[in-house]
Amino acid sequence: MPVVALLIASNIMMTIAWYWHLKGGMGKPLLIVILISWGIALFEYCLAVPANRIGYASGWSGAQLKIVQEAITLIVFAGFMILVLHEPVGWRHLGAFACIMAAVALLFSGR
Repeated sequence: MPVVALLIASNIMMTIAWYWHLKGGMGKPLLIVILISWGIALFEYCLAVPANRIGYASGWSGAQLKIVQEAITLIVFAGFMILVLHEPVGWRHLGAFACIMAAVALLFSGR
């Protein structure tokens, strides 16, 4: 499904834009970090906007697009958190993720 693929790619880019500097970039001046992050975010928008337009034109509601995007964000960030930041995933992370996935299921039920 192109909507989900675009949202996944978009979320990977946005996670990088927001958090890349936490490992190895903390010594860089804040303005430089902001400008680099904006540059990355430009590419993210080039993926997110078409994803939302395609999804909406295909019959997804705005709420469905948003909740799917949030679920993808958690999956992508969990991977980033483990692989890049080397932070563990605990039971609270899993519980929060389960709540978001329940929200996705609820929003798409009866569709």
